[in-house]
Amino acid sequence: MISVEHLTKCYGDFMAVKDVSFEIDEGHVYGFLGPNGAGKTTIMNIMTGCLSATEGHVKIDGYDIFEEPQKAKKLIGYLPEQPPLYLTETPLEYLKFVGEAKGLRGSELKEQIEKVIEQAKIGDVKNRIISSLSKGYKQRVGIAQALLGNPKVIILDEPTVGLDPIQIIEIRELIKELGQTHTVIFSSHILSEVQAICDRILIISKGRLVAFGEPQNLEKLLLAPNEIIITTDATEKEISDILSNVDHIVDMSIEQKESEYTIAHIKSDHDNIYEVSRNIFFGFADKGKALLEMTLKKTNLEDIFIELTESSANEVETTESEEVDR
Repeated sequence: MISVEHLTKCYGDFMAVKDVSFEIDEGHVYGFLGPNGAGKTTIMNIMTGCLSATEGHVKIDGYDIFEEPQKAKKLIGYLPEQPPLYLTETPLEYLKFVGEAKGLRGSELKEQIEKVIEQAKIGDVKNRIISSLSKGYKQRVGIAQALLGNPKVIILDEPTVGLDPIQIIEIRELIKELGQTHTVIFSSHILSEVQAICDRILIISKGRLVAFGEPQNLEKLLLAPNEIIITTDATEKEISDILSNVDHIVDMSIEQKESEYTIAHIKSDHDNIYEVSRNIFFGFADKGKALLEMTLKKTNLEDIFIELTESSANEVETTESEEVDR
């Protein structure tokens, strides 16, 4: 559906997007996740044809956004972070203007306006001046204009920024509904939001794509270790001997001793941390050593997000310092 190949964007000496490539299939909700300034908006602006690229290609259903912009853009509905609304008009007047700008006329225009008003749930405010609407309703009007023309792809840049908790829930539900009939791409710097809505997640940091996958599979794809923390009366050597007979242990470290007991941090690459914990428990029991406490820390998407974005930032800083040294 969408193919992005080796996308790069430079502003003078600053590289905002760095050789980004990915494929997006039809009929899913995709989330661009990354810290503020990661490059999410720049990538979206290039994908929608609002911004040129320094290098690379973007194809929408086979049409190159730069070489065949009219055909490609007809397949896209776009809501920027700041909705392009005319505040002195009503939603009905505004949608009529946008529909005509997209080439809709007559009965087709009327039918589509009625349809998007229903989809965005703005029927109650369609005749009110947009400037008098809440931020949540303004976002809904912005989404409604993106839906005009029945595009295959809906791209939403930070659609819940500035909304109150109830409005955020409403917009999230709307995005889920749109994902049933469209390919939806939206950006956010809020991890929980992306987890709640998306089928696929693209994690972006410092202009680079650092991970791409389904939320439930990212942990497995990245081989992030789970951690088991134990408190025991065994010595460090005795712990090492016991763990040598337990499979899927990838690392073990000992906290500095502040009592007669030993605290060990054990990392495992097994996808079933409970099975590993069971084997550790019986290993200590066989040696007659007490496990006074055992805490399981399963790696989650938040851990992965922090690790990836921090490691990416460190790589960029190292590269830049090396270039300066040269």
